[in-house]
Amino acid sequence: MIKRFFSYYMPHKRLFILDFCSAVVVAVLELAFPLAVQWFIDELLPGRDWTAIVSVSFGLLMLYFLSTLLQFVVNYWGHKLGINIETDMRQELFEHVQKQSFVFFDNTKTGHIMSRITNDLFDLGELAHHGPEDAFIALMTFIGAFWIMLTINVKLALATIIIIPFLIFLIVICNLKMNKAWDQMYSNIADVNARVEDSVSGSRVVQSFTNEDYEIARFKTNNKQFRNAKLGGYLVMSYSNAGIYMMTRLITLIVLVYGAWLSFTKQLSYGEFVGFVLYVNILFKPIDKISAIMELYPKGMAGFKRFIELIDSEPGVKDTERAIDVASLKGNIIFNDVSFSYDTNKAVLENIHLNIQAGETVAFVGPSGAGKTTICSLIPRFYDINQGSISIDGLDIRNITKQSLRSQIGIVQQDVFLFTGTLRENIAYGKRDATEDEIVDAACRAHLEKFISSLPDGYETQIGERGLKLSGGQKQRIAIARMFLKNPPILILDEATSALDTETELVIQQALTELAKNRTTLIIAHRLTTIRNADRIIVVTEDGIAEEGRHDELIEQGGIFANLHRVQYQQ
Repeated sequence: MIKRFFSYYMPHKRLFILDFCSAVVVAVLELAFPLAVQWFIDELLPGRDWTAIVSVSFGLLMLYFLSTLLQFVVNYWGHKLGINIETDMRQELFEHVQKQSFVFFDNTKTGHIMSRITNDLFDLGELAHHGPEDAFIALMTFIGAFWIMLTINVKLALATIIIIPFLIFLIVICNLKMNKAWDQMYSNIADVNARVEDSVSGSRVVQSFTNEDYEIARFKTNNKQFRNAKLGGYLVMSYSNAGIYMMTRLITLIVLVYGAWLSFTKQLSYGEFVGFVLYVNILFKPIDKISAIMELYPKGMAGFKRFIELIDSEPGVKDTERAIDVASLKGNIIFNDVSFSYDTNKAVLENIHLNIQAGETVAFVGPSGAGKTTICSLIPRFYDINQGSISIDGLDIRNITKQSLRSQIGIVQQDVFLFTGTLRENIAYGKRDATEDEIVDAACRAHLEKFISSLPDGYETQIGERGLKLSGGQKQRIAIARMFLKNPPILILDEATSALDTETELVIQQALTELAKNRTTLIIAHRLTTIRNADRIIVVTEDGIAEEGRHDELIEQGGIFANLHRVQYQQ
């Protein structure tokens, strides 16, 4: 996993080299300053040469300026490196999610996806900047400082290093425990996000059932679990920091006492003593860096682990090696012995045989859960079948690229999804490069012109999140306008008018009738009045296709369709 993490540095290697080299030079200068102080005390002060003192001080000032400049480079450009890597990962993850099939979205909470794309990557940016750089600098500084301390006085240096193994042991143990704590924390914040997403998206349902207190209680449970996991991590970190602080202070005390005795016995000059104390402080900096990495590494790698889990998940539906792009399709659709199940427990469709001619309007009716929507969802390859084949114009849809296949199919659903933005943007979603004239023409054909002209801002009207400012009929007409722009040869209407009042349904039905002209049209119908003019009606039950024929033929047969028709008209 570490090797995988470092692969994200490659596009930014120049920035990494700049940041890393600057940090190394800063660390080297830090090691040089105590030597300068030691030389200043032992050599310059006894000589009382004021000119030399001023000259050396000026040289040190220049080095301080250089160190300050390089520290700016490390702070700004180093963080830029981390942000760039975090941004790349987030972009890659979003693109990967866009390629996932409906199976993934059926089984993954929206809040969990959002958490992995946002929260999980926050600490990765900091880890990308500080992790490798601080680990190397800490090791280099520690070895460099200890080596110089050995050259100053071996006995004092060895006395200083005695406690270091205990520090390393403490850091390793705490790191293992913090890994578990941060893993749990990220899992819990994903649950919090999922709870917020559900509650906000369903706010109208929550308030209509007066279940605000129930939602608050559920959120409180998730929030408390997140709090406890985060506190657990910080408890381990606090024990670690307290232990590190005590041990480093103990080292300082040992140096002061033992160093003073060595100075009194003339084994250590005052300049060497002061320089040694300064090097002890430099020796602490790597320990502080390791402590900071110990806090950052588990959080960052926990996020990276969850990132890898998602990025390595294969899309349930993907293009085969033989898949080709198709420029256009006529719409001859054949189901040959098709079986399908959403999971391994129960088949939704078994041994379905179906032949739909190009330009034909076919309606699917039947009880809920029989598989009408499933049949239509298989045509754009939202799911892959378990058995048999589906072909369009003689081409197996598995041998057509998903993008070119779906570009030939238009879908209008009962629950229309609109994006936050303007009317124009939502209509143009059917054809992103549509001209102004094309957008206006599509709106007119969808019977939207009167509604849009009544708005002060016209096509630039903001429709609110998911089109909350619009009625159901207005949303449907926008969806139909999108289809006029997309102009696909195959059209799927999934109960597009079932939730509308009679007057609105009539307007929508007129628009749909015009939209369906010269296209292969599949209609999933609940209201049987909307499919009277269909070329063929297919009755789907749990046992498969039970009946098919024209409207009047099925009525005369007196079967399932006739019974459904009689029940609806009695109501």
